[in-house]
Amino acid sequence: MIAEIKFKNIFSFRDETLLSFEADKSKDMESYHVVDIAPDLRLLKFGVIYGANASGKSNFIKGYNFFSSFITRVPRSKSDHTGVMPFLLNKESKSDISEISLVFYLMDNESIPVKCVYNLRLKQAHVCSEMLVYYPTQQPAILFERSFEDGVSTIKFGNKIKLSNAAKEEITLKCLPNMSVFAAYMQVNVNVPEIERILAYFKGKTMYPIASFMPDIVTKYDTLKDDAKKDYILNYLKEADFNISDIYSQDSSSEFVLPKIMYQHTITNNKGDKELFDFPEQLESDGTLRTMEISSRINELIQNNAFLTIDEIESSLHPKLVEYVIERFLQESTHAQMLVTTHYDGLLAQEDLLRKDNIWFTEKGADGASILYPLTDFKALNRISSLQKAYKFGKFGAIPNI
Repeated sequence: MIAEIKFKNIFSFRDETLLSFEADKSKDMESYHVVDIAPDLRLLKFGVIYGANASGKSNFIKGYNFFSSFITRVPRSKSDHTGVMPFLLNKESKSDISEISLVFYLMDNESIPVKCVYNLRLKQAHVCSEMLVYYPTQQPAILFERSFEDGVSTIKFGNKIKLSNAAKEEITLKCLPNMSVFAAYMQVNVNVPEIERILAYFKGKTMYPIASFMPDIVTKYDTLKDDAKKDYILNYLKEADFNISDIYSQDSSSEFVLPKIMYQHTITNNKGDKELFDFPEQLESDGTLRTMEISSRINELIQNNAFLTIDEIESSLHPKLVEYVIERFLQESTHAQMLVTTHYDGLLAQEDLLRKDNIWFTEKGADGASILYPLTDFKALNRISSLQKAYKFGKFGAIPNI
């Protein structure tokens, strides 16, 4: 589970930006929201970011997505761009170092979660430094520490890492200036249990984000081949008040064309009889397609105890359906986490759905830089009768200046 995400000089976040999943001491809905993973450590399963258009909400998700994809990205050559996008609205930041830090806990098959801290500092041309620290006990241990000098990366492995000098040298040689140590390690025929475990976390626990616009069509074909996943989606659609009774793929006559996705609708005619009608995906509403994608991905999220981001979760969805999606996730998940962005302020009125420490805001200043801050930074929140009204009237900022 993720405890903390920190950015600096990434997209519109010029200054250091921190989002924490650590829960406060509140007992509100803690059975749904809070995971006690260690003494005095309570992590939240859900977070939501509010803000005006172009304030940085989507950029936060883009920043995390860049980080998660960079971990295993193998460039074609050492001259390739790292892919990082610094803050571009002043001359200094363009050439400054971008920084990303993640604090997370490994919880697979362990009675005691293992804390890990990963730090990455890079420019558009190369990685400046990289460090991974983990806590096999209460004392930290360095897995690796990487630096960049004279155009070459140098990697120092911790004392607990069992690697021959030849293997260490090969990983260092494979580690191009524009790739991570993890990506270099993946090119070498060695097995380090500590690194393998963390690699498995990055590859298996971080899901590709759900965008605010078109649904991911290709993933549906694989989903429909799995009966359990298909049943979950159908049940989700039925409970969400769609009259869809089946979804199936219709084979194409050409091997170069993907099969059609067909949706079967059950209706009751004016005689009271049930009738079935099948329609191709092109005739389905955006809301139906969006709900199918979200339900499919959330099923995967829950099964893998992973981390998923959804940009503008309300896109093409009725407000009640947005609330249903969040409520069902909280009820069904154990160690999974979800971070969403939204403009739907009605969530702030759902006192039986969100905790105050779930809520974050983004604002963009006159200099074009985004800032991220939590609702809990504001004092006397318990005296506010309606968070929704307070937000609409600008008490928390993060609204358009109209």
